[in-house]
Amino acid sequence: MSTLSAVHTARVETIKTAVLTVATSGEGFFDITRDVAHFLQRIEARDGAVLLYLKHTSASLVIQENADADVRADLVTALRRLAPNDGGWVHDVEGPDDMPGHIKAMLNGVTLHVPVAGGALALGSWQGIYVAEHRARPHQRDVVLQFLGCCAGD
Repeated sequence: MSTLSAVHTARVETIKTAVLTVATSGEGFFDITRDVAHFLQRIEARDGAVLLYLKHTSASLVIQENADADVRADLVTALRRLAPNDGGWVHDVEGPDDMPGHIKAMLNGVTLHVPVAGGALALGSWQGIYVAEHRARPHQRDVVLQFLGCCAGD
């Protein structure tokens, strides 16, 4: 049986935006949970939602387990199986990992939205927010952070 909590109401009084630049070191998952939480703290967010948008086509955004690094290693392996570098892709101008990177980004997506309650991300116990880098070499990845809701002092 399902149970619905009490309904909480908050007015969208504020929209605040910043860009987070993430330096990746090559293929893998890069935890940005603390950076997003810092953004919310800096703007004194209370209740609302934070939207994340990655401005790239060969990396993606995911919410995944943050407790065991083996999960992220296995996810890299799974994505390699879904879109291997040697898949016979037509688009290879930027290297053999570029087209697989586009496919992985299409599968994972480049947007997320996370509820914010009492100034904190409403993530589950073992969840973290990650930039998933799908290219072999390091990149600078820009993530637009946008909070919609109410902040202290509104």
